[in-house]
Amino acid sequence: MVFIIIVTIILYGLSIIWAWNSLGEIEKPKKVAIIAIGILVTYIITLLIFAISKNGINYPKEIVENEIKRIILAIFTGVNLLILLPYISKQLNKMYEGEIEQKDFTRKMIILVVIFIICIWIECGYMKSTQARNITNISIKYIIKIITTLLC
Repeated sequence: MVFIIIVTIILYGLSIIWAWNSLGEIEKPKKVAIIAIGILVTYIITLLIFAISKNGINYPKEIVENEIKRIILAIFTGVNLLILLPYISKQLNKMYEGEIEQKDFTRKMIILVVIFIICIWIECGYMKSTQARNITNISIKYIIKIITTLLC
């Protein structure tokens, strides 16, 4: 679990630093807003992917589902951030600096969305298999925790 936390922190940190640098000379409050909105939107997208991927998976207990959901959302939001946020930030900076026009920005974002939809399809399948594999592991961990609590 410690490894997962460290990897997640690294993913978020890299995404935020890379996006911050990609935003160039944009004012700091705008940078913070862009990054915060990016994180929020990416989290919502990842949450939707999780909701779709858990269809057909039966969790033995709600606590097991919540544990798996928490871990998967943290990791996959970080991965999605690393893919999306720096690129979008760079394109926003180019538009802000006048290097590209609004229509070029829009075209690039449409291409990014199409590519990301393909990635989402793959990610959804991976999330589904990850959930199915981890139900047993989390269930055993939960049962051990209950037994330990009862014995102590």
